[in-house]
Amino acid sequence: MAPRTNPSSAPQHRDSTQPPTAGLDREPDEEACRQVLQILGLIGSKWSILIIGQLRDGTLRFGELHRSVNGISQRMLTLTLRQLERDGLLTRTVHPSVPPRVDYTLSELGATLLDSVVALGEWATTHRHEINDNRNRYDATHPTQAPS
Repeated sequence: MAPRTNPSSAPQHRDSTQPPTAGLDREPDEEACRQVLQILGLIGSKWSILIIGQLRDGTLRFGELHRSVNGISQRMLTLTLRQLERDGLLTRTVHPSVPPRVDYTLSELGATLLDSVVALGEWATTHRHEINDNRNRYDATHPTQAPS
């Protein structure tokens, strides 16, 4: 991508590891943007947020997680746990027993997300009635149209 000649022509994005003036003369790196969007897609999913929130108090087994995350299927829980483990946000420990016992715990990296996840949950709880009222008002003035 070609460097931008006018740095004030668009919002600036900067890598927090770079000094504040680094990269002001060029477009954001497309690969970095793609990676960030992919990560936000994972951690922004309702299942990931709920699982991370459930692990805030410590280690849970698969069955405990399944019971505590309302509405999640075993398959979706398995897939989400696998992705969170792959990204290093939680650790999976298999204990050699019959049947095998598997524990899940937030990693150090996963724990860094906890404040944000809890804050997001608190915000949603605080504003849920206001949002529901807004939805009801909108739906009353914008009736859905049947597909043609």
